[in-house]
Amino acid sequence: MKKFLSLIGAAAISLSLVACGGGAEEPQTEETPGEEAAQEENVKLVVGASAVPHTEVLEFAAPLLAERGIDLEIKTFTDYILPNQALNEGELDANYFQTPGYLAMQIEEFGYEFESIGPIHAEPIGVYSKEYSSLDELPDGAKIIMSDSFSDHGRILPIFERAGVIELDVEEGQLAQRENIVSNPKNLDFTTLVEARLLAPSFESGEGDAVVINTNYALEGGVDIESYGIAFEGQDVLQPNLIVVRSEDVDRPELHTLFEVLRSEEVVNFILETYDGAVIPWSE
Repeated sequence: MKKFLSLIGAAAISLSLVACGGGAEEPQTEETPGEEAAQEENVKLVVGASAVPHTEVLEFAAPLLAERGIDLEIKTFTDYILPNQALNEGELDANYFQTPGYLAMQIEEFGYEFESIGPIHAEPIGVYSKEYSSLDELPDGAKIIMSDSFSDHGRILPIFERAGVIELDVEEGQLAQRENIVSNPKNLDFTTLVEARLLAPSFESGEGDAVVINTNYALEGGVDIESYGIAFEGQDVLQPNLIVVRSEDVDRPELHTLFEVLRSEEVVNFILETYDGAVIPWSE
């Protein structure tokens, strides 16, 4: 990362002045007033993120953070497991990639002492197909490829239920899983053996009748969202992507500055202009 502040010494004063002084004392080097204090005020934050859009959003925000006295270092991850491990081990100050549902499952499974300091944006999961233009058009026995992440299933299956092609028996607040499908007239085959990061390549290679892809991986994989997206999560059920920190750090002021900058008007406009609705700034 580019260093936003550096010390500039005044040692460039010409040595010829000393020579002309007939042995006079060498002038003392002076620092630019306030420069040392400015450097002392700067705080470094290391944040882990998925490549798209999270890293891109952080890169845009970095100069804004520098103005607030924070030097941002971004570590980009290609999966959903390592960013939480790195945060837990102290390699990161925060991470930015996960939804509340995924965070809850990770805490339950691994015992992480993590907390969210706030939501930044949402990414509607989408169903993509090169052959069919709606879920109604899917044929009997159609193969639906979705990620192996159980927390994603709770977001994906309601898309199919809303379209009327399956029926679920989940209670309010319960994450839907395949065993919650109680009616499946088309006998849709929901395959869950693919890692989320490999869904876009699966789609591009023509696997399945439809592939359900997390928006960040669709963007990263160059999937034409407008042309091939046939169904998406409803905005009323979207889960936001969070800034997550260790519980012991939840009151660190610089982490709240990070949150404030990522929710600023400048960053909101960047998201709106860059992702054209595929990424939605969180407004609550």
